[in-house]
Amino acid sequence: MFADSSLPASPFLPLLVFAAELVVVTLSTVRIICLGRGRKILASVIGFVEVSIWLYAMSQIMQNLSDLGCYLGFASGFTAGNFLGVLVERWLGLGTVVVRVITHKDTAFLVERLRAAHYGVTCLGGQGAVGPVTVVLTVIPRKELATAIAIIKRFDAGCFYSVDDVQAAEAGVFPPGKNALAGAVPSPLRLFRRAA
Repeated sequence: MFADSSLPASPFLPLLVFAAELVVVTLSTVRIICLGRGRKILASVIGFVEVSIWLYAMSQIMQNLSDLGCYLGFASGFTAGNFLGVLVERWLGLGTVVVRVITHKDTAFLVERLRAAHYGVTCLGGQGAVGPVTVVLTVIPRKELATAIAIIKRFDAGCFYSVDDVQAAEAGVFPPGKNALAGAVPSPLRLFRRAA
């Protein structure tokens, strides 16, 4: 299948293999993260592109087994792709997270600031190691995490907070306009996504 696509051995072939593997591993990293966050359709599309490019890169290596540059290009692309994949995922900000704040302080300022940013907030009373505490919970789009953390730090720079991924969230209070993609997904696909 790939016999006609072989390139003559040239100094540019290792660079081409490097670029192909860089893209493949970057896509692979994003695909795995999408799977972990329940984005099955997006992960499938990324996987199709990923494996198509990988087959091309491997065919070039197999047709140029004596070219050490191809091996180095492949290994370098793999290494750089892992790093770039994490950067791309952070930039995309896929998914939703729950932020938990546990504090001994009065949470009125924190709750007011989070609600002013259009985040839904739930407060629970609890008992900590040294007395009563308040647990403040908010579920937000991952892209909004830096904003939420800044609000928390303004409230109490030394308070305890944790952040966890959320597989699914529905019927909550979310910032307006942040779920624009939800309306762009055709309704049959939304039904498929819920059923899957």
